[in-house]
Amino acid sequence: MNRLAMLGGIVMAITSATGAAAAEIKGPTPFGKTPEGVAVDYYTLSNKNGVVAKIMTRGGTIIELQAPDKAGKTDNIVLGFDDLAGYLSNRNQHFGCITGRVCNRIAKGIFSVDGKQYKVAVNNGPNHLHGGVKNSLDKVVWKAAPGNSATDAVLNLTYTSPDGEEGFPGKLDITVTYTLNDKNELRIDYKATTDKATPVNLTNHSYFNLAGAGAPTVLDHELTLAADSYTPTDNNLIPTGKIASVKGTPLDFTQMHTIGERIKELQKGPIKGYDHNFVLSKREAEPTMAAKLRHPGSGRTLTVLTTQPAVQIYSGIGLSGQTGKDGKKYAAQSAVCLETQHFPDSVNQPAFPNTVLRPGETYRQTCIFALSN
Repeated sequence: MNRLAMLGGIVMAITSATGAAAAEIKGPTPFGKTPEGVAVDYYTLSNKNGVVAKIMTRGGTIIELQAPDKAGKTDNIVLGFDDLAGYLSNRNQHFGCITGRVCNRIAKGIFSVDGKQYKVAVNNGPNHLHGGVKNSLDKVVWKAAPGNSATDAVLNLTYTSPDGEEGFPGKLDITVTYTLNDKNELRIDYKATTDKATPVNLTNHSYFNLAGAGAPTVLDHELTLAADSYTPTDNNLIPTGKIASVKGTPLDFTQMHTIGERIKELQKGPIKGYDHNFVLSKREAEPTMAAKLRHPGSGRTLTVLTTQPAVQIYSGIGLSGQTGKDGKKYAAQSAVCLETQHFPDSVNQPAFPNTVLRPGETYRQTCIFALSN
């Protein structure tokens, strides 16, 4: 039996034959206004197992993800802030947001499509990073509406990026759908169409600590990756164009290792921790396993599945001890990002999988964060 009710906004509760709530979406809940006066809300998706995801309309951001541990104790496992001001501040390092139009890096902020050169913001040393500085997808306010499902909690977010926004060509119509089910899977489906050829590479940039956001380290987490190769970079983290084996390096997570086990071996290079693009061994039409993260103490496991060809592992080396949600400090390497994506700088690397979307085509990608304990 399905039931639809209203309570302080929209509440969609899907109920089983026994009357027990299986999945639910509540909202909108006011979260503040941007400096331009645009209202920002969040929606709460929850399931019968105690998993709760809160999604903010600014940046389509996961501002909270509650998950039970092996003893049934629930903690928030993603970095974030108590209020909108935190997300508007320089303390926010892309916490939990939709990232793009092109996530990761574009060399020197320059690319060409069909012989025409485009210039985008240089905001990461000499390079472009994560879509820009003012109207990148993490900073705009998305339109939100609950979706219809007989079993799951669904939130649809839409945004139209006009031609030329942040220097990218084409009007890009984007839909991102968050779905929480009773299998404890938070699924993110990306869809986009364009009226001009343009590069597109979308991801979610959540920072995870399965011991609870604000725990002092993520280096004790166990990580397995379905990747036997990676893309080497120059000192500015732009891929050289080569694809190299991880075998015999601290990048080999084909078998489980703790994140901190071999991290000192990276100190000699340009990256003082993990900030690497791993090439997934299999790419299927349906989401397949990319990464498995486990915290032995809590028993929580996060399995990441994707249709994308790669995953960027970032061990939070740039976290600065900023104060986050509930007054907790976010120390360096106290959280890890698992960003499913196409390769960095793909628009300038013909040998890499294509990221240029053309009129008449539809960009579709999926990422699933599957929780267990």
